[in-house]
Amino acid sequence: FKRRREIEIKHGRVAMFATIGYIVPEYFKFDGECAPSVGLKFADIPNGLKALSVLPKEGLAQMVAFAGFIELAVNRPTGEPGNYGKGFLGLGTLGLSASIQDPDVRAKKLAAELANGRLAMMAIIGMFFQDGLTGSAWGDWALYTGS
Repeated sequence: FKRRREIEIKHGRVAMFATIGYIVPEYFKFDGECAPSVGLKFADIPNGLKALSVLPKEGLAQMVAFAGFIELAVNRPTGEPGNYGKGFLGLGTLGLSASIQDPDVRAKKLAAELANGRLAMMAIIGMFFQDGLTGSAWGDWALYTGS
């Protein structure tokens, strides 16, 4: 049970970040260049799944390497599923002790994280599915003529 719960929490956290990462570029993009060697600006990167075809392969490899580093070197299990000893919002990594001491508050926040993670997993899969069919996560279903 512990292994599956840890995987569920981890996937939920990734899905929450992915959902935010899918929504934010619709409203905000950084100025400047993402890949100066090829002259790729942030503004030139399309939203959604189309971004994968535009980003240089080296950039994708860099993202995978960073995620692998965090997974293997930074996050050390402490025995409780999903707890890496970093405290509330991971602030322990920055040297700020922000662990939640009250057991009732902690249980409530952990349950909320689990529920939000489950919701985010469904949300990101829905966004991927709709983006794949219509070309946009917020796409017009009238553009989908495949059925």
